[in-house]
Amino acid sequence: MRTIIVFNHPYEGSYCNAILESVSKGLQKSGHKVDLMHLDKDQFHPRMTSDDLKAFVEHRAVDPQVIGYHERLKKADHLIFIFPIWWDIMPAATKGFIDRVLSPGLAYDHHPRGFGLVPLLHNLKSITVITTMNKPKIMYSLLIGNLIRKVMIRSVFKTMGYKNVKWLSFTSVKRVSHEKRVKWLHELEKRFSKLN
Repeated sequence: MRTIIVFNHPYEGSYCNAILESVSKGLQKSGHKVDLMHLDKDQFHPRMTSDDLKAFVEHRAVDPQVIGYHERLKKADHLIFIFPIWWDIMPAATKGFIDRVLSPGLAYDHHPRGFGLVPLLHNLKSITVITTMNKPKIMYSLLIGNLIRKVMIRSVFKTMGYKNVKWLSFTSVKRVSHEKRVKWLHELEKRFSKLN
């Protein structure tokens, strides 16, 4: 099995980095080959250029980095996103990855009858989105409206036709005890050690 992790956090001491380590350990225990797309270390540019947009319409890519990501995604059995929630939504690099990399011709195509989209990453068995935030869960849910669920789960992946999509949300990260954060990490390692 090959699992791609799309990671977006610039600070190596972040809790997201601890999550990345636990998820990677779990995957390796279950025999997965982990392919890390570290958007910050890769210096991925999220901005769509005019050349990108022209290529997008033509169902192709022109940026060598995006083309490389495309080739790797075609081989993925599982796709995992790990990022912090900033101002209630994903960081710019993750949004840019959705815009520039998960493009028509690679991730999806338009239905031949003209209504809806069909998924093209046929090897993909599951998509998991893992996020951290400092807001309490109830505040994000009731006051903000669970934007990650609306944007990434429903508007992006469900619209593209992918069915096995999950969101793991770790909330109030700075407020919870160190013991609880460690427990979360152990649970993630165990969870992904069973992914098949």
